[in-house]
Amino acid sequence: MAPPRSGLRPPPPQGGATSGPAKPVPRWPTIRLISFVALFACAAASAQSVALQGMLGSKALLIVDGTAPKTVAPGETHKGVKVISTSGDEAVVEIAGKRHLLRVGDAPASVGGAIAVRGNRIVLTAGSGGHFTTPGTINGQAVQFLVDTGATSIAMGVPEAERIGLNYKSGQPAIGSTANGTVTMWRVKLGSVRIGDVEVHNVDASVLPAGMPYVLLGNSFLGRFQMRRDNDQMVLDLRY
Repeated sequence: MAPPRSGLRPPPPQGGATSGPAKPVPRWPTIRLISFVALFACAAASAQSVALQGMLGSKALLIVDGTAPKTVAPGETHKGVKVISTSGDEAVVEIAGKRHLLRVGDAPASVGGAIAVRGNRIVLTAGSGGHFTTPGTINGQAVQFLVDTGATSIAMGVPEAERIGLNYKSGQPAIGSTANGTVTMWRVKLGSVRIGDVEVHNVDASVLPAGMPYVLLGNSFLGRFQMRRDNDQMVLDLRY
């Protein structure tokens, strides 16, 4: 049986006569693959996580890629993020020629690329009273965290749980102790908790009946990090 015919013509034997010049083997599929890989790498490298931590007068307090907050005045640039204008609790920034609106308390925005870059370090700066607060997300919904190293788990009130769409009543009922005595609460598992460009999954949390001004960031989250204090900064390095 004759072998199957190939669509590519083999090169002629060296020194033999040919009926015309040999056709080169097409190379474009390889070139296209290399271009795609290069584009993929560039997109991943250019993506940034940007959050507006607060406002200091007309200056924006920016957190870029989970690094320490930096005050940036309109017209100034920090790590490729240029502040165009500020007003109240909002700031307009420009990244790679595109403008974005940031608000204090919103979840960090992934901008400047199609692919989010995941990190493993969180840097927080103490606010007034020495407390560490930071915006973040729970299951993709924006929340405001307060670090509480004395809390066993992440904790929030029923109003906050309902606002972010958490089905807490399907959790395990339990009795918890608070400053106002014992209360009935619900133990739940959070699918994802994210601060800056650091995200962890399957985090234990408690939902209490009373409303709370913050979501307490307790040890069910903090325990996954190596924690250290450096003056007014808290550095969390992801362990697992």
